[in-house]
Amino acid sequence: MAAELKSTSRGRTMVLTLSNPEHRNALGPEMYAAGIEALSVAESSPDVRSVVITGEGSLFSAGGNLQRLQANRQQPPDVQAQSIEGLHGWIEAVRTFPKPVIAAVEGAAAGAGFSLALACDLIVAAEDAVFVMAYSNIALSPDGGATWSLSRALPRQLAAELLMMGERLGARRLHELGVVNRVAAPGGALDEALALAERLNDRAPNALASIKELLNDADGATLGRQLANERDHFVRNLHHANAGIGIAAFLAKQPPRYE
Repeated sequence: MAAELKSTSRGRTMVLTLSNPEHRNALGPEMYAAGIEALSVAESSPDVRSVVITGEGSLFSAGGNLQRLQANRQQPPDVQAQSIEGLHGWIEAVRTFPKPVIAAVEGAAAGAGFSLALACDLIVAAEDAVFVMAYSNIALSPDGGATWSLSRALPRQLAAELLMMGERLGARRLHELGVVNRVAAPGGALDEALALAERLNDRAPNALASIKELLNDADGATLGRQLANERDHFVRNLHHANAGIGIAAFLAKQPPRYE
């Protein structure tokens, strides 16, 4: 079976499923292009309030397809460079997508699969899920933004250990470190992620988009620049119809129904 990215709807949540059972849901160019296209469609659809990325069956993703990588060693370097650019285009699309993206992880998230999970806004993992930055185990360096994500999520020494040692870490340990948001019972990651998505779906989309944009910009901004960004977003959101709905509902002690 060819690798594919399956797209389904669960209420107001789009579920993207990494499907490549023959190669443990290894990622590939077909998925990258499909992922970018799916997020483009979801961004313009008012019916989609959030996205969940998960894996087919009992695991998230083994990362890169080693057979394809071995074959690419016989090709000009540009061949692999173009493949990585495809992955990086999808990673950037996830990070800049204005709606919440949640990774639902069962089994293993390895290499680029771990990088993809880190690119999401939230991670829900089964209690027996394992995460591994496997690159150094096969004499490779990271891609998919792994160094960017981990250097911001963890102290340098911990990030270096994960990337250099290539050892497995369980969901509980990453939860303690603040990388995983929720730990679910084995087999329950998708349901837990969908429940979390539904809570987010009830919140004002414009406010969530602002929060995501502000978080993305914060690392490269001075305090003064970030304060100015927060001011501009706040004023814009205050004058959005949803602020009127939210304030009125709060004062009336009723649940809001945002546009």
